[in-house]
Amino acid sequence: MTTAMPAPFDLRSDTVTRPTPSMRAAMAAAEVGDDHYGDDPTVRALEAEVAGRLGKPAAVFVPAGTMANQIAVRVRCRPGDAIATHPGAHVRIHEDASAAALAGAQIMPLGTRLGYGVRELEALCHEESCGWPPVRLVWLEDTLGDAGGVPWPLHDDVEPDRGMAAVGAWARAHGRAVHLDGARLWNAHVATGIPLAALAASADSVTVALSKGLGAPVGSVLCGDEAFVAEARRHKHALGGGMRQAGVLAAAGLHALEHHLQRLADDHARAARLADALRDLPCWEMPSPLTNLVVAPVRAPWTHAEALCAPLRAAGVLCNPNTYREVRFALHLGIDDDDLEQIIAIVRATIADLRPPS
Repeated sequence: MTTAMPAPFDLRSDTVTRPTPSMRAAMAAAEVGDDHYGDDPTVRALEAEVAGRLGKPAAVFVPAGTMANQIAVRVRCRPGDAIATHPGAHVRIHEDASAAALAGAQIMPLGTRLGYGVRELEALCHEESCGWPPVRLVWLEDTLGDAGGVPWPLHDDVEPDRGMAAVGAWARAHGRAVHLDGARLWNAHVATGIPLAALAASADSVTVALSKGLGAPVGSVLCGDEAFVAEARRHKHALGGGMRQAGVLAAAGLHALEHHLQRLADDHARAARLADALRDLPCWEMPSPLTNLVVAPVRAPWTHAEALCAPLRAAGVLCNPNTYREVRFALHLGIDDDDLEQIIAIVRATIADLRPPS
């Protein structure tokens, strides 16, 4: 007789959560219609709720954040246009080069993984006079996922030109549209205390995820003005995002907004506790996280994050590299305090048994 292995602790992403019983109940009770025809009342309620929270006139519910971002690209850009982003932007790294493949737009990285400033953006735009592709879309991201969930400051007291508000203001003053990939904007809001509408005001359009942090099983919302959203709905259909009785999914998002937003502070606190408990291990550096993502650069003689992630997964703590040389742990509503203590024990015991590569 074999003994069943306990379920692993899944820290690969904050997208791995399961709907709570109360969320499932809300989904089962949802009033539905046909979203493609615009008459699903629960979808319409979700769109209005998110648009209101972000201070935007309109919104459209789509299946995924990548689709929301790519719709924004297609609305703003034409083949041969350029998008200015920081190097680690999700749209540049994690969306299968869709900006180029689907919209013919070229991504032009500038700055660092912690963003960029007005001077860098202005310098890039000046090169248009030398034949470089025109920057039609200026891209912001909050939180900065590749950097470990760091909020991009709305106003930077040390380098004022690097705040999101300053970048957005310069871009608009010079005829460039601004998009904010706010997949984890909820985390930035809870971590900084800055109102969601104030964060979103830096951009003309904003993407927010319901399946990261908030714990809904699917979906993102793309917000902007009425004309932008009307065109976005056309691209949603063209990209295969048309849905029918989608109120059962939208109900999960509405429930998450009501019940799971402020509890993100728990994830942030647990991420800090995890980092504090593992910082002394010799295999990595362990900066203090600002939100729910713990990113640990490996320390020599370790060279590859997967050499640490693989044995941790085998031991029951699922995690993945953030980059080739960084381990990432994502805290979420599926991890409570008891789970965290077990995770810390497993990681410490597993790492203690490892030998660095020769």
